[in-house]
Amino acid sequence: MNRTERFYRIQKLLSQRRVVPREVFLEDMEISPATFKRDLEYLRDRMSMPLIWDREKGGYRLDESDPAHATFQLPGLWFSSEEIYALLTMETLLETLQPGLLGAQVKPLRNRIRQILAEGDRSPDDLARHIRVLSQGARPVEPKHFQTCATALLSRRRLRIAHHRRQEGETLERDVSPQRMVHYRDNWYLDCWCHLRKSLRTFSVDAIESAMVLNKPATDIKDETLDQVLGAGFGIFSGAETQTAVLRFNPRRARWVSREQWHPNQEGAVELDGYFVLKVPYSDARELSMDIMKYGPDVEVLGPQALRQQVADLLGKAAALYEAGAEQGQ
Repeated sequence: MNRTERFYRIQKLLSQRRVVPREVFLEDMEISPATFKRDLEYLRDRMSMPLIWDREKGGYRLDESDPAHATFQLPGLWFSSEEIYALLTMETLLETLQPGLLGAQVKPLRNRIRQILAEGDRSPDDLARHIRVLSQGARPVEPKHFQTCATALLSRRRLRIAHHRRQEGETLERDVSPQRMVHYRDNWYLDCWCHLRKSLRTFSVDAIESAMVLNKPATDIKDETLDQVLGAGFGIFSGAETQTAVLRFNPRRARWVSREQWHPNQEGAVELDGYFVLKVPYSDARELSMDIMKYGPDVEVLGPQALRQQVADLLGKAAALYEAGAEQGQ
């Protein structure tokens, strides 16, 4: 237990028991009398804690007659070491989450977190050396479009966007009512009610080519409906109507996949021979097919037949590319 957490424990014990014998402090924090003495001196001299020894009651307590008692607070030190490290992780995430996207808005929060961390035993920079956040597959987002989407979302106004549909290679303009922003697999998405299609849609924010807040109130969709329609199936491409993918992983891969969550409503079972069968609801097979393919020969799609055939066709095309390349190399 480091010094920061000891201060936290001392204050907590005093608030819980009001009068605390020295032996209770030593046993609770597992420290020596000399360390406890140094902690008390620091709290009294440097932090102005109104801490006194009550000879009559045989323990330490906060002096309620001291004018400092009413306003005393350990600045930033009500955090335990685990909470401080969690703050550090948050600070690192804020720094690495697509730099520049929300720089001006996030800077005050980052500065406050670093001030709290600086009050501990180790500097924020020293702690940050031991945290690494890796992003993979993140697509850059235009900051002004992101901020426009966020403004419309929080002010509950409609949004006019020009969205590039990558699969078709075309750009469509539409009016939408933003419902929530989603950060998924290092990319940002906007869940909306689309007034063109009269249904819920999810748009990749990086594919938005222009955005404008309209002077019209947004249509609000209940959270239950959003979850039912957009969260029913696997991945970001979802829908209310789902099927169930049945995937069978070999024993080697099962050791990892059996501990993974692909969907909140998934079902999984380990078979006697060590294989793992995973059942996952899905409404759009595009993302699910890509995730299945990355496991190569370690997984087999047992059903539905359409999904099994789709994955088989994709694997066949991939194998054909390598076979053609091998023949050319010869």
